[in-house]
Amino acid sequence: MNFFTEIREGLSISFAAIRANKMRAALTTLGIVIGIVTVTLMGTAIEGLNQSFMKSVSSLGADVLYVSRQSWINHSHAEWLQAMKRREISIEQCRALERQANFAVAVSPSVDDYMSVKFKNRRSDSVNVVGTTEAYLLTSGVGLSQGRFLTAAEAEGGRPVCVIGSQVATNLFIREQPLGNRIRVGPQTYEVVGVMEMQGSMLGMMSLDNRVIIPLRQFTTWFRNNPDLDIAVKVKNVVELEEAREELRHIMRRIRHVAPGQPDDFSINQQDQFVEMFHRVAGTIGAIGLFITGLSLFVGGIGIMNIMFVSVAERTREIGIRKAIGAKRRTILLQFLIEAASICLLGGLIGLGVAWPVTLVIQNYLPATMSFTIIGIALLVSLVTGVLSGFFPAWRAARMNPVDALRAE
Repeated sequence: MNFFTEIREGLSISFAAIRANKMRAALTTLGIVIGIVTVTLMGTAIEGLNQSFMKSVSSLGADVLYVSRQSWINHSHAEWLQAMKRREISIEQCRALERQANFAVAVSPSVDDYMSVKFKNRRSDSVNVVGTTEAYLLTSGVGLSQGRFLTAAEAEGGRPVCVIGSQVATNLFIREQPLGNRIRVGPQTYEVVGVMEMQGSMLGMMSLDNRVIIPLRQFTTWFRNNPDLDIAVKVKNVVELEEAREELRHIMRRIRHVAPGQPDDFSINQQDQFVEMFHRVAGTIGAIGLFITGLSLFVGGIGIMNIMFVSVAERTREIGIRKAIGAKRRTILLQFLIEAASICLLGGLIGLGVAWPVTLVIQNYLPATMSFTIIGIALLVSLVTGVLSGFFPAWRAARMNPVDALRAE
């Protein structure tokens, strides 16, 4: 008897045993079902969060460096307090950087605040009002669904025009077209010259569509005279990002008159910082999820092992007869391993059937994605659990003495 024949015969006997004990098989798979549902939901949540995060963080741009007074990621309270004592970044420093930065394609200063925006009797609260220049279009990678962006003349002259996000457009303009209409931001009115494409949220928290962009000079005139700026610098080649970062650091130290040997009084941030932080957090979440999943599968595996020991004890005479007519140890071992693996695989399929609609519900509240990779991993985990749980009972059956087995009542 070749190996494939043994596999086919083992599958036939296993399915016959499962059909003969339907209730027992169903109760046995319950622990595996719970474990696989846990595995699947954890995987869908992590993958969904990962995709959502990468989509959000991609708006920062892999080829853009951000100069600000504070680091995006403060590792301690003391570091945060130290950063708060740093000097503000001024418009003059931004202009000096723009003149000296030979590696830069675009340099855009920006400052923002949250305000209410009105159009006629409609109002949108907590809108992120950004004061910037025409270069923001390049550094942010924002696209326009209607109209145009700020021009250099408008940014320099401070003409009261604005570009609004898709959420602001939806909230304020129900039947009217946004372009050409004037909205009120604070004490000043601004003509809408463009509407940005829908971008979603940043890290699931801040909406990128609930924004109004106005010229930086308008912002400094009406809202804040001496703002603390952030500067976005788009480099020519992403391959030379590290060299550009170091050159940017030297220029900023010179502009801000930082003495040799003194630490930087500014921070240069980039996309990789968020990615690194996310991977650390995701790793921690994954480890906790793996521990919980491992407990569920361990309990399910113990149940499978107990039932397989019972199954071996009930079929002792059958094992003795098969061995007496020439069945090898390998054949008996495969028979019971296949039975245990089949029960677990059935539990895995049921678990996926439960997890799929649950994932669809979760998608309404949190990012969650059930991919073919997660399905494959869930089925593989259930199969491996079955093989490991059924190995000792199968080994015991394979090692039976046929004479002793035939004597069993």
